[in-house]
Amino acid sequence: MKTYNPGKKIKELRNRKGLSQEELAEQAQLSLRTVQRIENDETDARGDTLKRLATALNITPEDLTELPFEPAGILNHSRNFLLQFNLSALSFIIFPMLGIALPLALWLSNRKKIKDIDKPCKRLINFQISWCLAIVLTAIVLFNHEFFHITSSILNLGVGELILLSMPLFYAINFIYIVFNSVLVYNTRQIFYQPAVPFLR
Repeated sequence: MKTYNPGKKIKELRNRKGLSQEELAEQAQLSLRTVQRIENDETDARGDTLKRLATALNITPEDLTELPFEPAGILNHSRNFLLQFNLSALSFIIFPMLGIALPLALWLSNRKKIKDIDKPCKRLINFQISWCLAIVLTAIVLFNHEFFHITSSILNLGVGELILLSMPLFYAINFIYIVFNSVLVYNTRQIFYQPAVPFLR
């Protein structure tokens, strides 16, 4: 990847954390002059200096050397991941539990690399778990309709026919939710996966 001078990004991150140059220098165990020269692009942060600054800012050295400084670049990086993450839930079409397993694996493998993805990822996973449980509970209720005092024939349909008809409805709802939320992610809007039981908080 193309590297660049991280001075501006260091300054931006320092300001976000509410640190003065002196405080950053102290936490990174560097001289104030070194921090000033790096932020003013008078010198490059390399090697041990880069590691110390990254540690003080609670990021990795790669975050300073490989990601573009522009916030839009960082935003695009997480947006691309969240778009891929949302679309991975379409694997429920193959097998319902894949709609949980695949997004869960993507989230767990990227949660430390990409900032601020926990909340949207948990929302989708909670929705997928709730969706699977809704299918199971619907099947249980329909198979045990006498216990739940539900008439065995609704709209002149038997239990088996009701289950067969309800599955496409469940699948259509999930598909629409995923596509709708993928559009929201693409437009950098907050995703909406409700109703869902908050299994992951």
